[in-house]
Amino acid sequence: MLPGRHPFRQSMKLDAVTIGHGPPVCLLHGLFGRARNLAGIAATLAATHRVVLLDLRNHGASPHQAGMAYADQAADVLDTLAGLGVPACALLGHSMGGKVAMTASLVAPNRVSALVVADIAPRAYSHDNVTVAEALRGLELRPGLDRRTADAALAPAVPDSGVRAFLLQNLQFGPDPHWKIGLDHIATALPHIEGWALPWPAARYDGPALFVAGALSDYVPPDSLGAIRALFPRAALHVLPQAGHWLHADQPAAFAACVSQFLAAAAADSASIGARAH
Repeated sequence: MLPGRHPFRQSMKLDAVTIGHGPPVCLLHGLFGRARNLAGIAATLAATHRVVLLDLRNHGASPHQAGMAYADQAADVLDTLAGLGVPACALLGHSMGGKVAMTASLVAPNRVSALVVADIAPRAYSHDNVTVAEALRGLELRPGLDRRTADAALAPAVPDSGVRAFLLQNLQFGPDPHWKIGLDHIATALPHIEGWALPWPAARYDGPALFVAGALSDYVPPDSLGAIRALFPRAALHVLPQAGHWLHADQPAAFAACVSQFLAAAAADSASIGARAH
């Protein structure tokens, strides 16, 4: 169980894929996503890092379980990493995964060597996830359902074809169509997922932190910087031009470059501090 001041529910072992060699960095995907959504940045970082890609609970190949409070998801991540022999590492999270990464750094700062948060801030949001979840739950999963039919059925509630394709990656087609995600658990937990609550009032992460926002996204408005630095005093904010919420897909090279530069600088700073201490 994750050490800290508050008891957490039992954590679960998450599905993990590890590539590359070097200092470890763990990548966390967003809502309705899975680890492979971050394959591009993972491939870049694997040239210099041991990259651990995790499917968060109720997503991808990880187990399904009720309860998606960020403290529980952070416990999943940190306990899974410990089981992989990774006592401390850098964390990179996109959207919901960014909130999981932030929470992990706040409850166990000694376990997080550096923090990268992609297009999310420590605040509550009100988006259309309830509408999306209702549309997914309302899809008739009859034998033989094909992607084209499912896509057409979702179109009225989810007009963006790219978003529909993203969502339908979670549907197993064929003679026994079913959702591969814990859809009911996710739908029930949406108030927690869209919300934000500190693990305790005095929580703070003093390590190196980078917040990357998409210039075309409204997830990290300019007035978020104060709230970010109240919890992450060393945070830098980098805005990617011509990138929306899925900035790692919209501007993959620019996103990879800024993350790689930040991780290299954070490692150099840590080595310098260690040398001065001795």
